[in-house]
Amino acid sequence: MMRGGPVLAVDGPAAAGKGTLAKRLAAELNLPYLDTGLLYRAVGRLVLDAGQDPAAPAEEFARTLKAEDTQRKDLRTQEVARAASQVASQPAVRSALVETQRRFAQARGGVLDGRDIGTAIFPDADVKLFITASPATRALRRFLQMGEDPKAEGATARLAEMAAALQARDAADAGRQTAPMQVAADAVVIETDTLSADAVLAEALRVVQERLGTHAG
Repeated sequence: MMRGGPVLAVDGPAAAGKGTLAKRLAAELNLPYLDTGLLYRAVGRLVLDAGQDPAAPAEEFARTLKAEDTQRKDLRTQEVARAASQVASQPAVRSALVETQRRFAQARGGVLDGRDIGTAIFPDADVKLFITASPATRALRRFLQMGEDPKAEGATARLAEMAAALQARDAADAGRQTAPMQVAADAVVIETDTLSADAVLAEALRVVQERLGTHAG
């Protein structure tokens, strides 16, 4: 499929910072941005709303997905995250959403973040980044995003539970048979445990400049 601009694949586990990076990269490079994880969260949410088991076939929900379904305010819960992981493991669901993702970047290219962008959706992406961090770091970030106080009573236990949930999600995403989460052979890995968002962006832009040269601006 011919594309009208470069495609940047930003993969990695939940709460590693890939979404923040991808949005900023898109703004810096004047490219469209797509959070592909929202597609699966939206499908999972629709399945839950219908009172169905996310492990049951969900292709119909994926094929009838609308843009407004990805704009709901209730897609960031742990329940939806688990449902998203389950529907994402279904080959029929992934197949239904593949063309949606590829069409997004056809006109102008784009920055897409997810878990299989550089390996399954755009194996020929111009730039591939894999953003990661330890479960403890990711849990703390998610905790703070939710407005929680890490020094509050019971916070340590809740953080441990959140880290365990993230590890379980990682295992499910990496272990699924169809398009598992993995580091593409030609991806640049950026560990964000000790890096600020600005530092991550600077490193990513360095990689983009190296890979795309004059096109990076």
